[in-house]
Amino acid sequence: MATLHLMVGLPGSGKTTLARSLEREHSALRLTVDEWHVELFGNDVHDDSSDADWAVHDARHTAIEARLWQTAARALELGVDVVLDFGFWTRQERDEFRGRAHELGAEVRIHFADASAEQLLERITARNARLPEGTTFHIPEASLREWMLVFEPSTADELAS
Repeated sequence: MATLHLMVGLPGSGKTTLARSLEREHSALRLTVDEWHVELFGNDVHDDSSDADWAVHDARHTAIEARLWQTAARALELGVDVVLDFGFWTRQERDEFRGRAHELGAEVRIHFADASAEQLLERITARNARLPEGTTFHIPEASLREWMLVFEPSTADELAS
């Protein structure tokens, strides 16, 4: 039976590093939305990005996630493990994807990349300074601070199920 691995965490928490490890460990298909976004659209947000810029960025991100889910679903149907590296910031979103996977007959494992606010800010500052080519985009500190307020960490019951 195939397994869907959901990567949970904010930018800078270590999700993608862990996702790469799971990819190797399980011979899984890893789908990292940020990598696809940068490949298709480049680094399309900056410290001075307007609300309109962010709206375009978010629409692109949502479209990529939808297409990656279609790819993931097909792989799961074929019996291939999949690592979805989306962030899954809310319990509702995690529950939705858990349900989708179960409908396909797949198991689900949640992997929570936990990091303190201080660690996240430090890592994002360092990452922004060297912005790895083709893997991620600039994240303004103000945006990360806003996202910390809406992020719902995985609970013990989610991680155990």
